[in-house]
Amino acid sequence: MDKKIDLNRLNVKAFAREGLGLQGQMSLAQFGRLAELALSPVESSLQDSEPPTEVSWDIQAELVPISGADSQIWMYLKAEVDLPMQCQRCMGPVQLLVKANATFRFVTDEATAEAEDDESEEDLLVLTPELNVLELIEDELIMSAPIVPKHEKCPNLVPMSAVDEAFEEALEARPNPFATLAQLKNKPN
Repeated sequence: MDKKIDLNRLNVKAFAREGLGLQGQMSLAQFGRLAELALSPVESSLQDSEPPTEVSWDIQAELVPISGADSQIWMYLKAEVDLPMQCQRCMGPVQLLVKANATFRFVTDEATAEAEDDESEEDLLVLTPELNVLELIEDELIMSAPIVPKHEKCPNLVPMSAVDEAFEEALEARPNPFATLAQLKNKPN
């Protein structure tokens, strides 16, 4: 397989038949949906001199012989990115290492995938003529990203109450309606 491999349209069957593997790094900007989870450089106070965030990935594929049946196509995917996110505790920037490690077995159709899904430890994908590996990498990293990103220990003390002094002063300055009612009640007719 001498020709350049297109990760947007990978022939999984040929890739597995050859027992190939690929690895690489790509800019986070090339993964639009994953990039939406990240803070923008302005929000994360990154300097222009810092290198762009890179997504590292590795895929391997193989045909696994099955006695009395056609060989099965398996793919192994590893990916990681050091994603700048917003800590939901202190609201400051936090760099989180997001890792995906997935195993896929390809089946002939949706019905087979649905029938075998409950018993399978690996993820099942329907074999198509072309697979967009970049979308698969992005999907796996998105599913591996924390739902609530936060520091192990926030760098700044986090206030645990929301006290608005102006609101408290206005509340105290407001006349008590029950005091006014008591005055009316005690007033001689």
